[in-house]
Amino acid sequence: MGRLLLIHSEKHDPWMNLALEEHLVRLLQADVVQAGSLCGILYLWQNQNTVVIGRNQNAWTECQTGLLESEGGQLARRTTGGGAVYHDLGNLNFSLIMPRRTFSLDDNFALITSAVNAQGIHAERSGRNDVLAEGRKFSGNAFGLLQDVGLHHGTLLIDSDYGRLARYLTVSASKLQAKGIASVKSRVINLRELKPEITVTGMAQAMEDSFCQRYAANNQIIRAVDADYQDDPQLHDLYHHFASWSWRYGQSIKFNARIDHRFVWGHLDIGLVIEEGLIRQAVIYSDALDSDFIEALAFQLEGCRFQSAALVAALSGTPAQDVSFG
Repeated sequence: MGRLLLIHSEKHDPWMNLALEEHLVRLLQADVVQAGSLCGILYLWQNQNTVVIGRNQNAWTECQTGLLESEGGQLARRTTGGGAVYHDLGNLNFSLIMPRRTFSLDDNFALITSAVNAQGIHAERSGRNDVLAEGRKFSGNAFGLLQDVGLHHGTLLIDSDYGRLARYLTVSASKLQAKGIASVKSRVINLRELKPEITVTGMAQAMEDSFCQRYAANNQIIRAVDADYQDDPQLHDLYHHFASWSWRYGQSIKFNARIDHRFVWGHLDIGLVIEEGLIRQAVIYSDALDSDFIEALAFQLEGCRFQSAALVAALSGTPAQDVSFG
């Protein structure tokens, strides 16, 4: 018999919640390596007044950091790619952590839409990472793959504060234009607008039910809360990592060249340090979902000559190969 973990965090601290998520990923990774019996984890959590940015994003351009912090908010950076999102107690976050052999985005999205459908709202997947109701987004998702484990996490907007969301997030005009929308507020929807009786607690239960319906057969269900892991030294180390300035904001580098381009799959803002005609350092900010590609691309550019032909050659065969350097 296998084991399934259902875990609720009772804290609203984004750095601790992200630390626990990473701890659970590592827990499952170790279990898979040891041929253990852990079949999957559903982790449900909430953050209070928080902006969470993607792994490769520039904190200062994605978020009004000064305003956020002056109003008691916190900035966090997750381990996966994708764009910035706003979290408050009207939003429920979920993390599906599965062995890679059973990890399926199609199954995961079916689990999410089934949970929302059970609340009396028709939900449908849109593109690679959104879930919509009546044509508007209530769930944004991001993904990460380790050697033996897959992570799929996302948001569920139930009764989130649109005003704060719009004030804190800095969405580029090119992104709005690419999506064919006028503002970030016009693009999203709270589920309570469609079903006023929906609550965060009820949605959490629906996610649990959907998870168990899909995976509980012949598996033991183990329930836990964040406090059950608080004595683990690894969790405290991870907390300090996610809370650190260096992780959340990164290095401040003086660039002497910049390339900015939006693709269908995401935005690239490439900062370059050029010395004697060579790219000595490349830092790439992006909302692309594939964070590994973005990090590899930076290494690929370093050492290249700063001229169009050399840059085109460096990008050849990558999703960024159609950028213009004219």
